[in-house]
Amino acid sequence: MNATADLSRIASPAPTVTAVIPTLNEADNLRWLLPRLTGVDEIVIVDGESTDGSAEIAASLRPDAVIISQPPRGKGLALQAGFAAATGEVIVMLDADGSMDPAEIPAFVALVGRGFDFVKGSRYACGGGSEDLTFLRRTGNKWLTRLANSLYRTGWTDLCYGYVAMHRSAVERLQLKSTGFEIETEMCVNAVTTGLRIAEVASFESNRLFGESHLNTWRDGYRVLKMMIGSRMRPVRDTAVLPEPVALPAAAGAAA
Repeated sequence: MNATADLSRIASPAPTVTAVIPTLNEADNLRWLLPRLTGVDEIVIVDGESTDGSAEIAASLRPDAVIISQPPRGKGLALQAGFAAATGEVIVMLDADGSMDPAEIPAFVALVGRGFDFVKGSRYACGGGSEDLTFLRRTGNKWLTRLANSLYRTGWTDLCYGYVAMHRSAVERLQLKSTGFEIETEMCVNAVTTGLRIAEVASFESNRLFGESHLNTWRDGYRVLKMMIGSRMRPVRDTAVLPEPVALPAAAGAAA
């Protein structure tokens, strides 16, 4: 993993940004989230045939949004469909449940603008945190992160967190195949094995606003472990310790 930024991008104009949001019965949360997505050029919503009117709410709140409907076969497939439809130079993926603050998006995009291909949110970096992690999830994430760092010779601080921004060119290189929540970890390990330039940025995770999480701790934790170990069979290219996590500006952190 090469942590050296491509300085040729620094002086470039502000990139166009697409937000990709998978949804499954998130109508109440979308009412909070979509009006706050003011710093993006395009919104792609991949709806898993919600029965609560999520797609209709999204269309009414953001008539400019691209809305894709597909059977609810997992977060991984939803994100892959969203990435394929995105046209922005920077793609930001975030959850629909209100746990990820849209005010943090500029911090992610800024690092992509400085030359990083893949920017990962971290709840454990300075300025980050979480209201949502249970003891079981926190412990599982801790040990999965340690295992990933051992297997891939990296310095991740937070493996199982899906607030991510990446340069459009990174999507094809990641060669994503996961169908479920394990896609978040697949993105991290494939970013390493394909030699992408990687950074972490502090992020604060709030509690889900409405409804129940679709995550199953034991089932999805096992899928993450299986995918991570299987992917290690491929060679790791140009590895290095991740750069120091970048803390959010005070104003952005306060808005979380």
